[in-house]
Amino acid sequence: MIYRHRIAQASRRFFSDVGFIEVETPVLTKSTPEGARDFLVPARLQHGQFFALPQSPQAYKQILMMAGLDKYFQVVKCFRDEDLRSDRQPEFTQIDVEMSFVEEEDVIDVVERFMSQLFSEVLDVKIDLPLPRYTYKECMERFGSDKPDTRFGLEIQHLNGIFTATEFKIFRSVLDAGGRIGALVVKEAADFSRKQIDQLVEYMRSLGAGGLAHMKYKDGNFEGGISKFVSEAEQGALRSELELSENALILVVANENGETALSLLGFLRNKLGGQLELIDESLHSLHWTVDFPMFEYSEDEERYVARHHPFTSPKLDHMDKLESEPGDVLARAYDLIYNGNEIAGGSIRIHTREVQQQVFNALKMGPEESEAKFGFLLEALEYGAPPHGGVAFGFDRLVMLMARANSIRDVIAFPKTASAVGLMENTPGPADEQQLRELGLKISDKK
Repeated sequence: MIYRHRIAQASRRFFSDVGFIEVETPVLTKSTPEGARDFLVPARLQHGQFFALPQSPQAYKQILMMAGLDKYFQVVKCFRDEDLRSDRQPEFTQIDVEMSFVEEEDVIDVVERFMSQLFSEVLDVKIDLPLPRYTYKECMERFGSDKPDTRFGLEIQHLNGIFTATEFKIFRSVLDAGGRIGALVVKEAADFSRKQIDQLVEYMRSLGAGGLAHMKYKDGNFEGGISKFVSEAEQGALRSELELSENALILVVANENGETALSLLGFLRNKLGGQLELIDESLHSLHWTVDFPMFEYSEDEERYVARHHPFTSPKLDHMDKLESEPGDVLARAYDLIYNGNEIAGGSIRIHTREVQQQVFNALKMGPEESEAKFGFLLEALEYGAPPHGGVAFGFDRLVMLMARANSIRDVIAFPKTASAVGLMENTPGPADEQQLRELGLKISDKK
């Protein structure tokens, strides 16, 4: 709690000192169609209507920029009705920041100066600036994650080129489908037993992988696992490409979806980093991930959805692809990563109605639907909105990481459990019949 107080006060001091104004935005707001599930609040005076608790003040802070407020920040409560994890709660706090007449470099500069001051004041740690930057593509291909922990190596090795002529059926089918074969070369696991390897196979299956191929490089030879399916020419290429000189366990993932293969390798990398104690826990490793895809395709919804949120601006030279090739569009977005955790995310925003409607169209949200859901924002964009952008910090997660806590529940007063229950006050609880009648609500049996 003391850490939380100190970080909150240091944050307010920094942004106030560099000219930002703290503005409180509404907590009873409008339900949004993008992002997580909303918490709904029935409106007694407007029968059958509902407020939503805000998932973020995104639309409000953009309208503040359009109204002429140059620099805004807020330490703000936000709400998402989603499944919980060790770093997630139904109500959480953000440090929310927005600025007018800025490019990416302006926002990044302010954030870096803030982090430098915060780490110096609270932890007495010097942060070297500028922070490193990695593109989304580089992060995925090297680490299998858009928020990689860069405190240790164990980078992904790419094997498609080595196995172009393979007769191994699993690899052949993946390559023919345009998929990806990748590997981790783990010298520290060279002596893993069969049981330890089987545990890794089961871990990968728990993530949805079909399995985990493996073999050992021992005393200059390949043995065990899939080694019998690897030709002499392929073995020679592996020695050369992977620069094999020491004994190692080689763990291979092959998947017809290239990004899935990389993500699976990323999870495996993190697991091994912890299991083998490869991570230097004394380090404070910060970097930016940039050049995100604007959209990702949802198989369930059979449409593209926004990877960040639908108010993020596309790269200026990608505007003409918005509706014709949405999968190829990159966003003017940036995430700040701390020891393998995203602690802040932001973007340059869309500041014209025409481009905003183009993005809605790419999301299969036509003019009528977008007017019903975001008419207030679209109208505001017609009044000469300045170019603007910002960032939002996950405050609870930031405190958890700086305090070296294991869960955000450790740094929140009166947190909820993993099933979103308040144990002390026994919430949520039932409403009495009089309250329900006033709201026009009736509780039905859940089927």
